[in-house]
Amino acid sequence: MAGAGGGGNDVQWCFSQVKGAIDDDVAEADIISTVEFNHSGELLATGDKGGRVVIFQQETENKSQPQCRSEYNVYSTFQSHEPEFDYLKSLEIEEKINKIRWLPQKNAAQFLLSTNDKTIKLWKISERDKRPEGYNLKEEDGRYRDAATITTLRVPVFRPMDLMVEASPRRVFANAHTYHINSISVNSDNETYLSADDLRVNLWHLEITDRSFNIVDIKPANMEELTEVITAAEFHPHQCNTFVYSSSKGTIRLCDMRASALCDKHSKLFEEPEDPSNRSFFSEIISSISDVKFSHNGRYMMTRDYLSVKIWDLNMENRPVETYQVHEYLRSKLCSLYENDCIFDKFECCWNGNDSVVMTGSYNNFFRMLDRSQRRDVTLEASRESCKPRQVLKPRRVCAGGKRKKDEISVDSLDFNKKILHTAWHPQENIIAVATTNNLYIFQEKVN
Repeated sequence: MAGAGGGGNDVQWCFSQVKGAIDDDVAEADIISTVEFNHSGELLATGDKGGRVVIFQQETENKSQPQCRSEYNVYSTFQSHEPEFDYLKSLEIEEKINKIRWLPQKNAAQFLLSTNDKTIKLWKISERDKRPEGYNLKEEDGRYRDAATITTLRVPVFRPMDLMVEASPRRVFANAHTYHINSISVNSDNETYLSADDLRVNLWHLEITDRSFNIVDIKPANMEELTEVITAAEFHPHQCNTFVYSSSKGTIRLCDMRASALCDKHSKLFEEPEDPSNRSFFSEIISSISDVKFSHNGRYMMTRDYLSVKIWDLNMENRPVETYQVHEYLRSKLCSLYENDCIFDKFECCWNGNDSVVMTGSYNNFFRMLDRSQRRDVTLEASRESCKPRQVLKPRRVCAGGKRKKDEISVDSLDFNKKILHTAWHPQENIIAVATTNNLYIFQEKVN
């Protein structure tokens, strides 16, 4: 499994690939908005603000050169969503892909769910390397033959052809969300999935597009009484009846669908009391949870707020078992981060394959590796300066104040326009994907 040797500081990470144009002028449509490995790690999907999904496939490793790890190359690219207009509400609906979730593979084809603010689509990605020839009623170019000229019957045959990857929409799940969808999560029963917006969570069956069940609704009768919104939701990886959703107030609610059809009453509430010494005008904003992820073994869950990552044991609700500061040096900069709206950035987080290390992003194209077993952490950078093949990434350090050491970066010189919001970790190997605006960096463990 990934990170079996520690995965954090024991692993030396080296550059593998970078995808996307290396231009300073970035088109809005090219900004990556989600990154997701499939269950085997063979495929890696990205979605962007232009509504496109790009899938990369891991090439098979070269047996004669084991030190040359397999690379990811473009497998399929397709337009998942188009911009729309809601005429009833006079609102534009962006084509931006908010989330991609893979379904476990059951046959030769792959399936994934992609969503924008309003509509979820189920896509089938399949390969064709043969084509039928020798039709009786059609010519090879598709024109129909005159029936009077057909004097013999032919048996059509399959002939080899260049590999073609097709992406076709199999289901469209629409018109179920009044507010913007922020999460989708496939259930462990592989038949249902949930979708969450600011105020509601809906349960869908993958075969049924015209009906969904509302399982959480926190909308008050009077919208002026609204105090919190749903920020993320996810199904438990093994228990098909259990899911969690997080809120802008920093709480996580675990619900059991066996208890009632509408899960308004949670089974567990995970909340950490606020430290009075850290209380400030920005406390509520920075406590908002931007991402929640169950560990692969289902025992823990990880939450990301603006300044920290917290690991919760599902059996203990009153406080997290582990807390990691991601960029505590920004606490003194919250005023300027509020003015430039960076304080509202939604950072995601991910686990490695055996849940021993977690990864999340920061500013200046930094990303953080947090080793749970050794309680150590390291800051790495995704930059064009370290784009040489198999170049080892050097740890970076930020100087919060006082005298700056030679290899440290001053907190005042951090670029807040360069941010890593979306990261993904290969489920079985030490390979990570990191999205920086319009580029996708792939790093892997250094092989000696």
